Amino acid sequence: MKKAALHNLGCKVNAYETEAMQQILEEAGYQIVPFTEAADVYVINTCSVTNMADRKSRQMLHRARKLNPAAIVVGAGCYVQTKEAQALVDEAIDIVIGNNKKHELVKLLEEYEKSHTKTKSIADINHEKQEYEELSLARTAEHTRAFIKVQDGCNQFCTYCIIPFARGRVRSRAASDVVAEVERLAACGYREVVLTGIHLSSYGIDTGDNLLHLIELVHGVEGIRRIRLGSLEPRIVTEEFVKRLSSLEKICPHFHLSLQSGCDSVLARMNRRYDTAEYEEGCKLLRKYFAHPAITTDVIVGFPGETEEEFETTRAYLEKIHFYEMHIFKYSKREGTKAAVMPAQVQESVKTERSAILLSAEKKMSRQFREYYLNREVTALMEEIFVLNGRTYFTGYTKEYVKVAVETAEDLTNRFVTGILKEQLTEDVYLLVEF
Repeated sequence: MKKAALHNLGCKVNAYETEAMQQILEEAGYQIVPFTEAADVYVINTCSVTNMADRKSRQMLHRARKLNPAAIVVGAGCYVQTKEAQALVDEAIDIVIGNNKKHELVKLLEEYEKSHTKTKSIADINHEKQEYEELSLARTAEHTRAFIKVQDGCNQFCTYCIIPFARGRVRSRAASDVVAEVERLAACGYREVVLTGIHLSSYGIDTGDNLLHLIELVHGVEGIRRIRLGSLEPRIVTEEFVKRLSSLEKICPHFHLSLQSGCDSVLARMNRRYDTAEYEEGCKLLRKYFAHPAITTDVIVGFPGETEEEFETTRAYLEKIHFYEMHIFKYSKREGTKAAVMPAQVQESVKTERSAILLSAEKKMSRQFREYYLNREVTALMEEIFVLNGRTYFTGYTKEYVKVAVETAEDLTNRFVTGILKEQLTEDVYLLVEF
């Protein structure tokens, strides 16, 4: 039996596609082994969101070649899609598979084994209309929470972002296929699903459907008790959207609203298509219809032309909104984007300094959000064992994604536990006392 090893880089969409490719290989008779072991085939699902992601993708491709020089090395995904010319001359890579072509993995392996010449399948996703690539899972690596890809592509073209070029235009998965997959996962015992996509808020714009309708369909699947949403664009957060969401008991009040900057002039240079007032209104709506919702976000520091005054405007805005968590990124120049050739590029040392300031603020806000739940009743879906100072706990997450721990030697995997949050065990883990 041939052995295959897979390695994923990047986002939850990539992770979903990597698991789907693994199941395709298993169905074709391959034995899946850890990436660190000798294999006949190595599949690296690459990322290109930053320069660092490009570098890590190349490193993993070359590492696979060193693990077994005789193996077939497959480079798939965003890096090889955007850097096709480099991938095709890279001697570490035997097969190059772009986005929307991952379902062809086994066929391409068979072709390579016959010819032993470099093989590629890359669609022109930026100029030719593409259909949604149907990949599906019967199970996931997660024990309790299943990520489900429902959408691909992006039409936004933010000035800093390479992803529209890597993923192409918006393509939505048929709602019936999404529901069927959720039903299969529910039958396997999964209790929580996360709907994810490259630009989730755009779901249905190409098919006449919409995200809210899809959520309501998934809500009707028996056995699923929690639904989380991937990253949302602020403009989808209207009163109707939030009001209807709040009527769905399975919805987790945990919303990731992408911000990127708290300064309107920077948002305009980024081509983000909303301003801080609109964003703030969305947060107010979420807090109007949900009790203490978890609102998280992304922020880029050091965008071209960002002045000290603009950065200070962002810092003050973040404090005003008061997030649960913030993912802070230093601006990374991406060749082929408008921002890459903008004047007044910010020095790396300045980016590092600004990033540290916001990370410090994030830590404080996150602690304050969690402390709200001390001495309150919460329910958590338990996931895994956790040992601290010789004591054995089981950890899980509340609907708001607060991590809690129950002191027990019992296996609580995939069970809901209700109790009172009593004390902080670590920086981000709180003790739950059952009753």
